[in-house]
Amino acid sequence: MSDNTLSYVRADMLGAEPPPISNKSVAGWLQTNLLATPKDVVLTIIALAVLAFTLPGIINWLFIQASWVGSDRSVCATIAQGGIQPDGWKGACWAFVQDRFQQFIFGRYPIDERWRVILVGLMLIVLLVPLLIPKLPHKTINAVLLFVVFPIVAFVLLRGGDFVGLQRVDTPLWGGMMVTLILSFVGIAVSFPFGILLALGRRSNMPIVKMFCVIFIEVIRGVPLVMVLFMANVMLPLFLPVGWTIDNFLRAVVGVALFASAYMAEVIRGGLQAIPKGQAEGADSLGLSYWQKTRLIILPQAIKVVIPGIVNTFIGLFKDTSLVSIIGMFDLLNIIRLNFADTTWITPMTPLTGLVFAGFVFWIFCFGMSRYSAFMERHLDTGHKR
Repeated sequence: MSDNTLSYVRADMLGAEPPPISNKSVAGWLQTNLLATPKDVVLTIIALAVLAFTLPGIINWLFIQASWVGSDRSVCATIAQGGIQPDGWKGACWAFVQDRFQQFIFGRYPIDERWRVILVGLMLIVLLVPLLIPKLPHKTINAVLLFVVFPIVAFVLLRGGDFVGLQRVDTPLWGGMMVTLILSFVGIAVSFPFGILLALGRRSNMPIVKMFCVIFIEVIRGVPLVMVLFMANVMLPLFLPVGWTIDNFLRAVVGVALFASAYMAEVIRGGLQAIPKGQAEGADSLGLSYWQKTRLIILPQAIKVVIPGIVNTFIGLFKDTSLVSIIGMFDLLNIIRLNFADTTWITPMTPLTGLVFAGFVFWIFCFGMSRYSAFMERHLDTGHKR
């Protein structure tokens, strides 16, 4: 065979090419994320055009033409020579949010006693932040204080009573962001461990335990949260002895926690099924008991796999707290909607501004949970390092 037939063999070396653009630089990020292919370029141009068309109007309505300070609806209207022009409303009515802000946070909680709510909030932050930082020690003590001691102390402070020397504040007076955070915290704190037990029970070899867990999970997942709350509020007292009663707020907490536990159980079960059988067999060969194998080998790996699903359930639970209005509780969204009928602030811009404010608050919390989830995924990604 002659050399002329080897046309696929390169005779000359390739020339030197410029180094690739670093992804850490602005140009590299733009090249990688926005301009990598012709299709990406077209989509980027369309997105920029949409933003250029909509963003100026949104900024104008939210900030430039908005009314920031005032005591009634007149500050949110255009003043003409003949008085307020009904059709001449300006931008967002942030004066309404500023005037009702404390009610949005505390509900109808007595003004002189709101220091108790603030104190509980500070205690939550002090106990929660160290637990969320992986490098800080004493996680067990911190978890016991946060999930066991703190709920009892918080309830005593918020409820009050003669036995603690504080004014009694019944739960019907609770509302606003306080109710949203309480329901979310209790729902998350209860649903996570209870969901783990339900997931383990559904995979159990004991027929009675497995049947109970399957029935509980499928029944709860088969009905909407509104129905669970309605049954907790109406039907739960029917199963109590005569003369016994349960606070409406506690019924809502129980309903939300049970509902979230059923969904959490399926998320955890998905993680358990993703763990290779060899992990359990290796633990058995070392002589570990069932609970040692589950606690030390299986669960840590399963939970790491399903962190996105767990946080997704928490985010859904946080948003679903708005449904407690079905039993007469007013969380952040419903306390804002309740103020739409206030004659002092009836304007076309009031409902929209209030809903924008509520949406922004919900987004802040949900986005924070999402970013922390991504951080924990990176922190726990110890396998297959490149």
